[in-house]
Amino acid sequence: MEPLVKHEGKVVCMNRLNVDTDQIIPKQFLKRIERDGFGEFLFYDWRYQADGTPNANFELNTARAQGATILLADENFGCGSSREHAVWALADYGFRVVIAPSFADIFFNNCFKNGVLPIVIPTDVRKELAETHANGQWERATVDLEAQVIETDCGHRIAFEVDAHKRYMLLNGLDDIGLTLQYEADIRAYEANRKAYQFVY
Repeated sequence: MEPLVKHEGKVVCMNRLNVDTDQIIPKQFLKRIERDGFGEFLFYDWRYQADGTPNANFELNTARAQGATILLADENFGCGSSREHAVWALADYGFRVVIAPSFADIFFNNCFKNGVLPIVIPTDVRKELAETHANGQWERATVDLEAQVIETDCGHRIAFEVDAHKRYMLLNGLDDIGLTLQYEADIRAYEANRKAYQFVY
């Protein structure tokens, strides 16, 4: 998993409450077992018309949103089912950071396990960011995970909190397996020692 220390990128704002995982990645696309290839189906029912053509009015389809890697979402983002595919789709599309006033718990934890940083900010701060972004006052932001600060290109500076363990994992590009493999030498030593004490019948 790629480490996330400091990320600078274009921001797209999504002013929708309670965006659930079935909207993030609809159920008909959950047939793959690989983690890649889901980005093209992200927000599929909103991104495309019934005939398959792009919906020009959807946030991610605007010219301004192209190449965005930071999503400014709204309350209760990632609610609904526990499908990890929702984070896979966001990551495969190119998002490294999702900022919102609140997240569904399972989605929030799945983000850290897949190299995406979810940041919780106060509702009033989110409102200020959304309004100034809509007015064209800023386009890009830098998210510094080491310093735990968001800075926009018009001067906003917002501190955020992250659990120390989850922060460590993202900074070092570790998922649960990668974290365990840091102790590979100890595991091998234990297994070798254990074999020496096994009884032979």
